[in-house]
Amino acid sequence: MSEGQKFQLGTVGALSLSVVSSVSIVICNKALISTLGFTFATTLTSWHLLVTFCSLHVALWMKLFEHKPFDARAVMGFGILNGISIGLLNLSLGFNSVGFYQMTKLAIIPCTVLLETLFFRKQFSRSIQLSLTILLMGVGIATVTDLQLNVLGSVLSLLAVLTTCVAQIMTNTIQKKFKVSSTQLLYQSCPYQALTLFIVGPFLDGLLTNKNVFAFKYTPLVLFFIVLSCLISVSVNFSTFLVIGKTSPVTYQVLGHLKTCLVLAFGYVLLRDPFSWRNILGILIAVAGMVLYSYCCVLENQQKQNEAPVKLPEDKESETDPLIGVENGTGILADGGVPKVVPLWNSNKDLDA
Repeated sequence: MSEGQKFQLGTVGALSLSVVSSVSIVICNKALISTLGFTFATTLTSWHLLVTFCSLHVALWMKLFEHKPFDARAVMGFGILNGISIGLLNLSLGFNSVGFYQMTKLAIIPCTVLLETLFFRKQFSRSIQLSLTILLMGVGIATVTDLQLNVLGSVLSLLAVLTTCVAQIMTNTIQKKFKVSSTQLLYQSCPYQALTLFIVGPFLDGLLTNKNVFAFKYTPLVLFFIVLSCLISVSVNFSTFLVIGKTSPVTYQVLGHLKTCLVLAFGYVLLRDPFSWRNILGILIAVAGMVLYSYCCVLENQQKQNEAPVKLPEDKESETDPLIGVENGTGILADGGVPKVVPLWNSNKDLDA
């Protein structure tokens, strides 16, 4: 099997793992929060990261991967930034309406495109821009409902978008710069992320829910779903770093919106959640945008390979990372960065993937 085929197979596996694990954890968290009343999202995420680190430590002990230390300041800054971005997303959700929160998530793609264009000299063709526009329009139609603006919520949303974009770009950049795998980066950054959220989590959850996480009644059923959520999170966190390392921040965000559409469809088919023709239309438009995005990326990758012998060194990098990659090493980021596993506080808000 050639290197290109191995890379493509690995990318397909990473994307599949990301979709399955993210949808699974949303379903688990929906039961934990909406049914059992455990509404402490940030604290739960800190437990996710702690369990992920312990799992990776066991894997390291079993010699399933090699520990590769590198710039400690870069790892610490990256881990803390990821933790802060998760906290800001929770605050954004707590101080904004569902519709405005969904708009915040949609803003991550254009913000990432802008940052990569300004600071990484990355070019995005008109076909890529068109496909992303169609995708965002579809997701907006399917998920955005009310838009209630307030100053504090808007500021928090802006900070959440910026920190999420920077953290996701750093994920891919660090892996390429220091030549570390997604597993090695996740293992080294997890403690800083977990510590950041473990410190601010109880305070932040108390502010948003007016409840004390330490005073909650932990029944056996609640503990079961907490443990299940933490175990699934290991796959979520690992697959996120894997996808970002193999593709690009923009591709990862496109995949995130695909997961949102899948969660909406799952809620309608199995849980009988309220669903309208607007939801169906939005999902169809979003899927069309994702298909067009992947198709355009494949074409641009093929064109790039054909022009490789005569390509000048100063050529700018372009966005050519499809949902299923066709070449190795293209692309420069959560949900991600550690995935933004943001369990929402009631069933009507459970739109995050």
